Amino acid sequence: MNVLIFGVSGQVATELALQAPDGVTATYLGRDVADLGDPAACAAALRAAAPDAVINAAAYTAVDRAEEEEATALRINGDSPAAMAQVAAELGIPLVHISTDYVFEGGGTDPWRPEDPTGPLGAYGRTKLAGEAGVRAAGGVHAILRTSWVFSAHGGNFVKTMLRLGAERDRLTIVADQIGGPTPARDIARACWVIARALAAGQGASGTYHFSGAPDVSWADFAREIFAQSGLSPEVVGIPTSEFPTPAVRPPNSRMDCSSLKDAFGIDRPDWRAGLAEVLKDLETGA
Repeated sequence: MNVLIFGVSGQVATELALQAPDGVTATYLGRDVADLGDPAACAAALRAAAPDAVINAAAYTAVDRAEEEEATALRINGDSPAAMAQVAAELGIPLVHISTDYVFEGGGTDPWRPEDPTGPLGAYGRTKLAGEAGVRAAGGVHAILRTSWVFSAHGGNFVKTMLRLGAERDRLTIVADQIGGPTPARDIARACWVIARALAAGQGASGTYHFSGAPDVSWADFAREIFAQSGLSPEVVGIPTSEFPTPAVRPPNSRMDCSSLKDAFGIDRPDWRAGLAEVLKDLETGA
């Protein structure tokens, strides 16, 4: 199976390369070939490659900066996925598109289901929601995979930030009233491969799915587990979101109901604590 992947150096794209199954030939497109700021270029690259499936693992993910650069974020997160989806539909190939929990307003305590009403709180969520709409509107075979709190040994993420700060400070204040599922990029990549192969084989169903790590925790408790596993020992003091203002509002409830993904593709929620142990080992060994 030949698969075209938008993305090269991001957390998920890196893991897609590392986790590629036997029998798959994958081509990874970076900005030099298909700049997501240019939807027409993305469409042309996909049409020229004519693969058996396509995975979009690239996005504008600077949540706070998106408040000032929404037009740019919209081209990357909204217009380009829509253009990819149009070509994929024309070619009759499945598209796996990664989205986010930020499409929800984040109220309550119940896990969000794929069919629940959306209501993004900021520019990043709005642009990702626009991308979802474009993928659906194209009418082709697709899977929109919403995920949350992504971490890995690659790039910048919460785990690497905590390891750095934990080595520098004796006391850290971490938000304790935002709850969600940390998700290893490695597991997201594995899920994408399962979904892409199934859809290419005419199995599974088009739709929107949720995928996040278990159990759900606060950022503060996530930090505590990072320190417990890494051997660092700063004091973690939980604080409300109101004491850590950011340009973009974060959803307080990022819990996600992932049961439909299990039903459609047999994919369980991963234990993020086991994924964290793998990431820490990779960072230690330089893998």
